[in-house]
Amino acid sequence: QVQLVESGGGLVQPGGSLRLSCASSGRGFEINAMGWYRQAPGKERELVAASTSGGSTNYADSVKDRFTISIDNAQNTVYLQMNNLKPGDAAVYYCNARVYFADERGDDEVWGPGTLDTVSS
Repeated sequence: QVQLVESGGGLVQPGGSLRLSCASSGRGFEINAMGWYRQAPGKERELVAASTSGGSTNYADSVKDRFTISIDNAQNTVYLQMNNLKPGDAAVYYCNARVYFADERGDDEVWGPGTLDTVSS
């Protein structure tokens, strides 16, 4: 079993910064990739940033000049540094991990419960 827990969300003014963290826990698995998604009111959930265990990254066009994703492989933790936040960035942010179990469970995808980021003056 794998569990993801996000932290770091909150209220920030436009132009400010937030740093999100997502820690994984469990046993018997390897992480192939981790990422961040978000869902704003009236919109579908969208990919914000993702990173593979090999170090490759990708970003949504709307954030790639402001956000940075990183993974601490030793701690199985993914971070999202968000700078120059805009009102359009306000959303519930979800941590995601693609994992592989050594037993018969094989590949799986795990989601965190989400953390709310509010960008408002």
